[in-house]
Amino acid sequence: MARSPFSPSFWRSPLRGPWLTSVLGVVLLGGITVLFVTGLVSYAAYNPDLSPVNDKTPDKGVLGFYLFSWPTDPHWLYRLNQGVHVTLGITLIPVLLAKLWSVVPRLFTLPPARSLAHALERLSLLLLVGGALFEFVTGVLNVQLDYIFPGSFYPLHFYGAWVFIAAFVAHAVLKTPMALRNLRQLREERNDLIAPSPAESTVSRRGALWFVGGGSLLLFGTTVGQNFDGPLRRTALLAPHGGAEPGSGPGGFQINKTAAYAGIRDTDTSEEAWRLVVAGANGHTVRLTRADLLAMPLHSAALPIACVEGWSTSDQWWRGVRLRDLAALVGHDEDPPDVLVESLQQRGAFRRAALRANQVADPRSLLALAVNGEDLTPDHGYPARIIVPAAPGVLNTKWVARLTFGDL
Repeated sequence: MARSPFSPSFWRSPLRGPWLTSVLGVVLLGGITVLFVTGLVSYAAYNPDLSPVNDKTPDKGVLGFYLFSWPTDPHWLYRLNQGVHVTLGITLIPVLLAKLWSVVPRLFTLPPARSLAHALERLSLLLLVGGALFEFVTGVLNVQLDYIFPGSFYPLHFYGAWVFIAAFVAHAVLKTPMALRNLRQLREERNDLIAPSPAESTVSRRGALWFVGGGSLLLFGTTVGQNFDGPLRRTALLAPHGGAEPGSGPGGFQINKTAAYAGIRDTDTSEEAWRLVVAGANGHTVRLTRADLLAMPLHSAALPIACVEGWSTSDQWWRGVRLRDLAALVGHDEDPPDVLVESLQQRGAFRRAALRANQVADPRSLLALAVNGEDLTPDHGYPARIIVPAAPGVLNTKWVARLTFGDL
């Protein structure tokens, strides 16, 4: 028996073959395409070309060609997009691992390069495999809130995605016709994936696919619940925001950062100390107490909270002052401009965030003072927070201290 993985007889599994590899490849072709598109859409939702405070990849250059002003309709757009992106990514993990297992003998073929074309193909496979593992690992770590990356998640995942998708597209163009032929053929052609001296079979290839599919279904069932409230959230055993809701009552829905984590002190948010500073591009500035805000016309909107980690809440009823009414206080009576929002939070990548003019103008965009009929709790952003339809959770800034309206 060969002891070296560089010997073809070392690989003895009777399951490997072009049919199994083709089935897994076709599944990944569709799944990874959806992952890439939803990932780009998620990145666009931050409006990174609006302001440096939103842009975590300032050197993207032409890779930002697709960016556009993020819409506010439908109000559940980001919730759906990010839920699909994260849940599908986790669900595909068994398929990806099975696909890599099915072709692992090719990583040890000798000679490593038979020609220049073969060398380029091997290099593309290195980028493909390395890129896939990098994107899936960083994505899972981010979902699990394990920020152990050698840098910020945003540029790592963004640039890694482009490297991976370039290799993926090249591989798909070369291999998809062959994969489709393998799936149509009644008899499997022999190639280097089929073991020359296979071991005795203990499961069929279709049985192996059922096993992979069962693993994907298990991951799906223990992740997707973080997109819902109530009993379904308790099924999200692999998600940090699964389990029981944090408390009960009007404020008993999911949060990401607590007031204590953000360094928010009661003395900073008290009626005596807290003031909202609203500034306009013309130099006009007003300072408002919470009582001043409550005396203004108040409006309500039913909007969810949805975060990049894939979790979300159902629609909550928010009540507060429209952002466009606050813009009017400082001279922007018509066509409200962009706004820079600053929080009392002392640390964190999005303690300052920018919103586009179309987001400010939407009548459902509020500086919220209450939710579900009661004042905001400290963890939900008391004394005031931003809530905007279809925006990522980090742009719905909590513990707001200042709003600066103007072109950013």
